[in-house]
Amino acid sequence: MANIKSAKKRVLVTEKKTMENKAVKSALKTQIKKFLAAVDAGDKALAEKLYPETVSAIDSAATKGILHKNNADNKKAKLAKKLAKLAA
Repeated sequence: MANIKSAKKRVLVTEKKTMENKAVKSALKTQIKKFLAAVDAGDKALAEKLYPETVSAIDSAATKGILHKNNADNKKAKLAKKLAKLAA
C-alpha cells in the first residue's frame, strides 16, 4: 500500500472509477444481449424498438472512453446488419 497521501488518494479514485466503468460496461453488455435475444427470437418489432437504445448505450460508452470509437462503430455496424437481415 502507498505511504504518500496523494498516492493513497489516487488508489481510491482509481478504484472508484474502475467500478463506474465496470457498471457501464456491464449495462452495455446486457443491452446488447437483449437486442441479440430479440433478433434470435425473430421478434422484429422488439428488435426495432431496442436498436436505438442499444446504439445509444454504445455511443455513451464510447464517449466515456470505455470503448474505443472504432470498436463502438464496429459493434453498431454488426447490430445494424443483424437488424437488416431480420427485416429482409
